[in-house]
Amino acid sequence: PRVCVVGSGPAGFYTAQHILKHHGGALVDIYEKLPVPFGLVRFGVAPDHPEVKNVINTFTQTARSERCAYYGNVTVGRDVTVPELQQAYHAVVLSYGAEDNRVLGIPGENLPGVYSARAFVGWYNGLPENRDLKPDLSCETALILGHGNVALDIARILLSPLQLLRKTDITDSSLAALACSKVKRVWLVGRRGPLQVAFTIKELREMINLPGARAVLDPADFTGLENAVKDAPRPRKRLTELMIKTALEKPVEVQAAAAAPRVWGLKFQRSPQEVLPSADGRRARGIRMALTCLEGSGDSAKAIPTGDVEELECGLVLSSIGYRSLPLDPAVPFDSQHGVIPNSSGRVEGVPGLYCSGWVKRGPTGVIITTMNDSFDTAQSVLEDLQGGVLDVSPSREGFGVVESILRSRGVRPVSFSDWEKIDAAEVARGKAAGKPREKIVDPAEMLQIIGH
Repeated sequence: PRVCVVGSGPAGFYTAQHILKHHGGALVDIYEKLPVPFGLVRFGVAPDHPEVKNVINTFTQTARSERCAYYGNVTVGRDVTVPELQQAYHAVVLSYGAEDNRVLGIPGENLPGVYSARAFVGWYNGLPENRDLKPDLSCETALILGHGNVALDIARILLSPLQLLRKTDITDSSLAALACSKVKRVWLVGRRGPLQVAFTIKELREMINLPGARAVLDPADFTGLENAVKDAPRPRKRLTELMIKTALEKPVEVQAAAAAPRVWGLKFQRSPQEVLPSADGRRARGIRMALTCLEGSGDSAKAIPTGDVEELECGLVLSSIGYRSLPLDPAVPFDSQHGVIPNSSGRVEGVPGLYCSGWVKRGPTGVIITTMNDSFDTAQSVLEDLQGGVLDVSPSREGFGVVESILRSRGVRPVSFSDWEKIDAAEVARGKAAGKPREKIVDPAEMLQIIGH
């Protein structure tokens, strides 16, 4: 059986890995829009979290299997359609993730000085589409809307001492911009309360221990929460206890406070209403927020505006309220309300032989391990359908043979995994010269030049 996977992030690679491991004869081809593989492991994971990127070693082993092939620089839906892939393969798995962000839907969100977390993370991680972002870091106060790990990542990058970032694979141009940054206060704002934050304890602890930065949490926000979390699941309990402890800790002495010129803090029960323009209307100068009260408790609590509002001055607004998947091809059903492909255990509804895994299957939540389990689940559905004869493998399918001629007729030259390894080697060599693990190449044209395309 020939299987094709669209997208080379964790979902794509874990799906391929599971099929190759549990089916001794399957051939898997992975297609990727960019010349370079690994999706959010390369472009989403924070540069100062290199240990999270170790999964790349596993993905590389999968790609080097003689039953697996990688074709980068191919945009499915444009260079080749999903129906064309279905003609060429016995099964097609869509694992292309979430390539857009949710919008706030409030006045002023398009003002200069307002950025999506996705674009900002893409900028410092070298995602080609965000390489020209040039965020304005000339203000002292930044406000991040959202209480997830991505919001903490951004706060940490904005406030980290440069000598820590210099040793990472953060891009050269973003390092230069951060060196000139005037940002010294970062507020992370959420619509709900401390019991609903989505970040994890490891990330919070890292932020609390960040050298040269001091946490400012209001003890009043945590009144009575010790009792409320008594019966909560252990991770939630420990996370809340850490926030309470941090809120109640007094700075050791005035000197210690002065030694940390940078501060960050969490603000709760505030919902953005409008980004306020500067006097000349040319940029963001602040944000108006509705104060909220919570109805219900736990994860299902809803934030209801109380009628009171508050304004906060800030020249930089980063919206970290979630990523969003987009439809890929008219031939594929898509639920635009939830931003997912309608499916059951990864089987796309109403389209036999078509599957999905990762964020486009279940929505943009969870960490790499969540995506791994989810992808194994989809791969299992493919294996069951092969075994149970739901997928007819009697007609031989040509796989890449067919696709290659389609791509050639459209002037598209795919990038192989050994091509990627040349780009990889060039990045590592450039990084070595600068004392970094790698210096990412951010221009696809330059990537293709290196491999002689």
